[in-house]
Amino acid sequence: MTTDHRRIVLHVLAQHVPTDSKETADRAYITDFVTAHPDCFGKANAAGHLTGSAFVVDAQGRVLLTFHRKLQRWLQVGGHTEPHEFDVADAALREAREESGLEDLIFHPRLGRRPIDVDVHRIPARPQEAAHDHLDLRYVIFAPSPDDIVCSDESEDLGWFPLHDLQDLGFDPALHRALAKTAALITKDSP
Repeated sequence: MTTDHRRIVLHVLAQHVPTDSKETADRAYITDFVTAHPDCFGKANAAGHLTGSAFVVDAQGRVLLTFHRKLQRWLQVGGHTEPHEFDVADAALREAREESGLEDLIFHPRLGRRPIDVDVHRIPARPQEAAHDHLDLRYVIFAPSPDDIVCSDESEDLGWFPLHDLQDLGFDPALHRALAKTAALITKDSP
């Protein structure tokens, strides 16, 4: 096993239990990629890099989604790790705070710093950037003060949606899977 700066993410991946064949394949791909590429943090590796995203939920059973300016889709908040940020959970929390304006976010008490889902998705090429993979670890984060959201420059819109009655917002199958797991987790918290 790798004993360098990648050990945290490799440990997290080894502990994660996938729920379908796509997530199983993605976990294996991320593990192999991280093992082979010390530069998997930040954006240095043009083939792909680790990202941390967050399903920010509130006490009303809602999830915060952002309409991503570049990708033109409704997504969870999140983004790239920094080159020195070796725990993807830290990146997910930082990105959630930056993209929501909510400073008091905390990891969901049922999961803590463990991801609810892992996913590999292709980011299309843009003028200054080749197509590449995002190796995404997805966390559930709780918002104690959900009314204080502020839309960042990365988004065209930001809003709360009921987790148990999400309209069809063009989600891919992996995002549907992760949202279903998040909804199930929230249901366990209900009386």
